[in-house]
Amino acid sequence: MFRLSQHPTIDTASKLVAVSIAMFAFVFVVMVPLYNVLCDALGINGKTSDEAYIAISTEVDVSRAITVQFVTSNNNEMPWGFKPSVPMMTVNPGAANDTVFLAANGTNEAMVAQAIPSISPSRAAEYFHKTECFCFNQQPLDANSSTQMPLQFIVDQALPRDIKTITLSYTLFDVTGMVADKKVAAR
Repeated sequence: MFRLSQHPTIDTASKLVAVSIAMFAFVFVVMVPLYNVLCDALGINGKTSDEAYIAISTEVDVSRAITVQFVTSNNNEMPWGFKPSVPMMTVNPGAANDTVFLAANGTNEAMVAQAIPSISPSRAAEYFHKTECFCFNQQPLDANSSTQMPLQFIVDQALPRDIKTITLSYTLFDVTGMVADKKVAAR
């Protein structure tokens, strides 16, 4: 008669399952937060701040012109129309700038979206300051309706002189289910 714990195939399979679970937990519990901290600290990967910037200096460098391009995309599960009102702007470092992005929910259901920004080149991210952005909050939109979502930003005067073009990209995600889950959990 043999005991289950002494069977080599079951013992190996158990170890492999345990190692797989440990690896999965390590990636999501340790690596993702560590990656975000490193991106914030080093200003890499084009991640921008998710908090409003408060301008300290109002001095504008009119001797320089920077092209800011706006690019939008939708996550695979997001059926909204989403685009910038203008594809690009020419701005002076230090100047406050305003634009809007257009969103349209063509579905028959109310939905909630969240926009995630990214900057290219990535080293320009620390010099691109959003003073107001629709990306700071989730954006609810009724069925078959549209809205204008504001963006106010300043390109810092300390932007390296070799950077002449900055691309601000937003990806729009459907977070309706997550918002609904939080409301149910809060009850």
